[in-house]
Amino acid sequence: MKKYLGFLVCLLVVVSASAAQKPVDIKPAVVTEAVVHDADDPAVWVNHRNPEQSLIIGTDKGDGGSGGGLYVFGLDGKIRQKILDVTRPNNVDVEYGFRLGKKSIDIAVMTDPGSRQLRIYEISPTGRLTEISGNSRTQDKPWGIALYKRPRDGSIYAIVSPSSGPKEGYLTQYLLKDNRSGKVDAIVVRNFGRFSGTDLIEAVAVDDALGYVYYADESTCIRKYHADPDHPAAGKELGTFGAGEYEADREGIGIYALADGTGYVVCTDQRKNSKYLIYPRAGIPGKPHDHGKAIKIVQGGANGTDGIEVVSASLGPKFPNGILVAMNSPGRNFFIFDWRTIAGTGKPALRPSKNAD
Repeated sequence: MKKYLGFLVCLLVVVSASAAQKPVDIKPAVVTEAVVHDADDPAVWVNHRNPEQSLIIGTDKGDGGSGGGLYVFGLDGKIRQKILDVTRPNNVDVEYGFRLGKKSIDIAVMTDPGSRQLRIYEISPTGRLTEISGNSRTQDKPWGIALYKRPRDGSIYAIVSPSSGPKEGYLTQYLLKDNRSGKVDAIVVRNFGRFSGTDLIEAVAVDDALGYVYYADESTCIRKYHADPDHPAAGKELGTFGAGEYEADREGIGIYALADGTGYVVCTDQRKNSKYLIYPRAGIPGKPHDHGKAIKIVQGGANGTDGIEVVSASLGPKFPNGILVAMNSPGRNFFIFDWRTIAGTGKPALRPSKNAD
């Protein structure tokens, strides 16, 4: 009987492994120039006036607490700007239409655990970054970050994961506020979010239009909450997914958002030749918070991917359906993947693959 049970277990493992979805191989359209020390996390600034001039903003964590910085790349992968001598940068995100005085500006916000603060930058219409941090000290050493713009009033928040935290209330949400002196302060509005208690939480992403925040409990699953701190169910965990599909840590998360509320949530498996698991943004039919199993998995040669960013907006004729940007650890750089390649290579085809060449 024991031999039979052992055989049955082995058979189930073999069947499960053979049934596992195989990743689709893709190639990057562009590989950026290298940062000096240790690339970590990208964000994308969409230039709405001239999409071809959109930019990738990426962090360099530095070398042992010094030499870090923020790098700005064109879509050709060339470095456009360096902001150096930051204590210890980690993650970065971008948001649009922040009210500063009488003007509306786009901003990039970076976590700097070395100095225990959020560094806030104005992005000029030409894509030049200038720091406008006010009182932006954080409760703990900030690690991951995602920005959220609340549709009903335009308030912009930073949702931040620290380098360590409790099993309940791991994330901190800050309201970004004009301090009337040309700078931006960060004000705590809530702590929320479960944590398994093992490893840590770094990757955070917000779906502005639908109002959800996703974050990676690295050893366990992806968790989902309401992004609006004033939502009646703001403290309720809406769902989890990605519990059994990963070989390594769950890392970077990005949202491929389509106007009808559909699209995809992309999550990273941080192994060698990292995989990007793609889930339905709208959930499975009738269950918007159940994202099920990945419907497609792609890999593109980037190793040890930490941060990613996904954009569905057209970035000109070279990237008409948007991009996925992934950090590549050995090269100290970032890979840019054309969404048409992700959507149209292998099965299933993803929207809007009808526009693919």
